[in-house]
Amino acid sequence: MDIAMVLSYLGVVVFLTLMPGPDILFVIAQSISQNKKAGIATAIGLCTGLIVHISAATLGISALIYQSALAFSIVKYAGAIYLLFLAIQSFREKDMDLKGTNNKRLFNYKSLYKKGVLMNILNPKVSLLFLALLPQFVDESIGNVTGQVFILGMITMVQALVIFVGISILSDKIRYLLELNSFIAKRINVIKGSILGVIGVQIAFSEK
Repeated sequence: MDIAMVLSYLGVVVFLTLMPGPDILFVIAQSISQNKKAGIATAIGLCTGLIVHISAATLGISALIYQSALAFSIVKYAGAIYLLFLAIQSFREKDMDLKGTNNKRLFNYKSLYKKGVLMNILNPKVSLLFLALLPQFVDESIGNVTGQVFILGMITMVQALVIFVGISILSDKIRYLLELNSFIAKRINVIKGSILGVIGVQIAFSEK
């Protein structure tokens, strides 16, 4: 593969990863409401979920889902429902502040990892991203199109993990600043729930 083409692709996916979307907002929300380890666990889960999309794109399954209105709707609404479920969970934790003084609990990083995996898999926009973007950077003249798609997909996953981990660390720093504001600190889970709820509604009403 041409190195210039690969670098161009990397630049595009880095830009897209940094744009506000369900994944990055979910990482930020977990890092601020809990800690950076929670954000990193979520990030690893999200990037693990990308493996499913990469495999689907490589095998052509994503194209089939996109062409099927029923399959697309099932994935879309399942993702929206899951996000709204997470939003409700956050609202139920509204009485817990950032310091956890109202309710002590052990952060379950394995659970956050699983949530990240499921959330990414149920986000049809990720599949559509691969379908729209990857063909533009695949050079059919050099052959092995499947291999090229796989390599570009792995580049997407690695850069996303690096960015999400960095976002988790940065958000954890912001968390300490928010602890100084008692009003925000006591309502952080309500804020997180609102963000997840809005994202869920957006996915539910999204089109191909």
